Amino acid sequence: MAQLIDGRAIAQKVYVELGREIAALKSRGITPGLAVVLVGDNPASRSYVRSKDKMSRELGLYSCKLELPASITQSELLAHVEELNQDPAIHAILVQSPPPPQIDEAIIVRALDPRKDVDGFHPENVAKLALGDTSGFVPCTPLGVQRLLVESNVEIAGAHVAVLGRSMIVGKPLALLLMQKRSGADATVTVVHSRSRNLAEVTRSADILIAAIGQPRFVKSEHVREGAVVVDVGINRIDDATSERGYRLVGDVDFDDVAGKVSAITPVPGGVGPMTIAMLMANTVKACRQLLHGE
Repeated sequence: MAQLIDGRAIAQKVYVELGREIAALKSRGITPGLAVVLVGDNPASRSYVRSKDKMSRELGLYSCKLELPASITQSELLAHVEELNQDPAIHAILVQSPPPPQIDEAIIVRALDPRKDVDGFHPENVAKLALGDTSGFVPCTPLGVQRLLVESNVEIAGAHVAVLGRSMIVGKPLALLLMQKRSGADATVTVVHSRSRNLAEVTRSADILIAAIGQPRFVKSEHVREGAVVVDVGINRIDDATSERGYRLVGDVDFDDVAGKVSAITPVPGGVGPMTIAMLMANTVKACRQLLHGE
């Protein structure tokens, strides 16, 4: 059977490291502050925000959860963002996606102070990622995927990585991250998407396949080669009458079909998901450190 890459266990290792760093900052009277802005009442978004707020508090961060009505105007939301930009107690800001339809998300992202943009979506941080400037912020999920691979002793340098999906949240930044000339990277990266020809042929040639397309159980055994490493970024709800909730979570990979063929694979849930929150916490501490010391 394939090695199961345990995102929860690796996230706990990250939290131990962060705990020491946060304690050192607090000994000097400094508490890293994270503000999470939730607009509207999307159930999935509310759940994510609750998890982020809970972990912030457990780590001893200053956590500010700003819940705003779905009817808010763009100018009102921009005013809240600017208040957080100017607040010295807040070192990191995250505006939960997706916003209501009247909000232009790109304008909100550009309004963030890039030094506090721990989601890594501000154009300045995207540019820094492309340039290999480590002072910028990498989006949390790609950063978490890289840490999962490194902690699982997966050889990235020189490997062919196929990234299935080209979103700005995962696919594009992950490709930029893994092709950088540095430790934990140096991969040959192919980005595969809905318009790619011979998709299965491309993914079968990969040493590492990362699925991030939002299609439940899309990746089958025919998409992977024997002994490959598979990272499943997808989180999809499917109906399940046997579950108390009436649904269950599955990834973009058909786990049962693929697991017997590959050398290592992430589960859903319990794989990439915990790492996304862990990397948000890590980016928050980094933002605090850089704002204080110009590191």
